[in-house]
Amino acid sequence: MQDLSKFKLPNNFRGRGAFTCQLWWLVQAILFSTSPQFMYGWRVFLLRLFGAKIGKNVIIRPSARITFPWKLHIGDNSWIGDQVEIYNLADIRIGKNSVISQRSYICTGSHEHSKIEFPIFAKPITVKDSVWIATDVFVAPGITIHDNVVVGARSSVFQDLPESNIYIGSPAKFIKPRTTK
Repeated sequence: MQDLSKFKLPNNFRGRGAFTCQLWWLVQAILFSTSPQFMYGWRVFLLRLFGAKIGKNVIIRPSARITFPWKLHIGDNSWIGDQVEIYNLADIRIGKNSVISQRSYICTGSHEHSKIEFPIFAKPITVKDSVWIATDVFVAPGITIHDNVVVGARSSVFQDLPESNIYIGSPAKFIKPRTTK
């Protein structure tokens, strides 16, 4: 059983002060999410302004939500779709030529359910190069999705996924190798 009166947020958990966090959430609500679809460069500029490391030709849709830009790294030519939630209490690294499709939830944080104080924890997520995370996929804290992987729609990823394969399901299971022509 948990007792939330005993919960304490770890020091510097957000990686920036309360003012910077609130400012980002305000900028995201007013300037980022209301920008027209075609203004990809504007959204990348705003994220970089708050410390994100983003490569060239990156497409991020205005309805995507990023909790802490200073904990986000995206390689060249990658896409973040509509209503993607980047819940990055720890670093999220997305390689080049990777796609995270609409309504996916990339989640670096959770709570330790077996402890009464219900402590929060964060573990980084890595999505390597040429990965396609299809629509409505959940990726759990601490996961690495290796190069050239496809994760099928509505899947849940609770363990690392080896390269050059296709995975589907909850939990995501190997289906077949991914081949390209």
